[in-house]
Amino acid sequence: MRLTKRLAIAATVAVLGALSSAALAADKIIIGTEGAYPPFNNLQADGTLTGFDIDIAKALCEEMKAECTFVTQDWDGIIPALQAKKFDAIIASMSITDERLQKVDFTDKYYNTPPALAVPKDSTLKDASEASLEGKVLGAQASTTHSNYAEAHMKTAEIKLYPTAEEYKLDLVNGRVDGVVDDIVVLSEWLKTEDGACCKILTALPVDPVINGRGAGIAIRKGEDALREKFNAAIKAIRANGKYQEINAKYFPFDVYGD
Repeated sequence: MRLTKRLAIAATVAVLGALSSAALAADKIIIGTEGAYPPFNNLQADGTLTGFDIDIAKALCEEMKAECTFVTQDWDGIIPALQAKKFDAIIASMSITDERLQKVDFTDKYYNTPPALAVPKDSTLKDASEASLEGKVLGAQASTTHSNYAEAHMKTAEIKLYPTAEEYKLDLVNGRVDGVVDDIVVLSEWLKTEDGACCKILTALPVDPVINGRGAGIAIRKGEDALREKFNAAIKAIRANGKYQEINAKYFPFDVYGD
């Protein structure tokens, strides 16, 4: 009888221990980001990650009382890496599009800004019409909504694709492309730098809801609804308690959350 009680107690302790370990594991989240898309995410020379995406991710983790770590991943492979469980969520300015929703789930948006066309300051381009762009060479980062936008709406131009935003910027500075397409905030922030002094925003581009999506969201593996809803609740909470606005003001003079 005493032995039976001991076994029962031991079994109970084992179950509680397993549940405790599972709960602890559930509070640990690995976040994937690119680290090459300032001012949203950028890997510094000392190995630290900075940017709006990173600060928002940390605020969300704090709100969820989760222990979060970051992993950097090249953009082209970031969704396959999520699917392969290299990390649990992508927080990297990824636009919510129907095409991506076939592969991953998304949280609600955490910001929404339009695309734009940047050109050298001495450019003869007057606008982004097909007639004006005919024969021009435009750069964009591959596998992004911005490259898809350029290929769909700027068909009279030659579209040159790059692995990272830094590489298209270098070609614009050195006159190897006539213009580049990206998020208006990314381009505007770059224009404030020494390298970006070469250039200007020619125009903001009309949003294509199918291509540009419904803002940037956090990508989650299909079926992980509980994690998605935890992030959604945290996004609502930091919008309500002022933390989002505090982070926003650190980077931008306007609300990037959008309509």
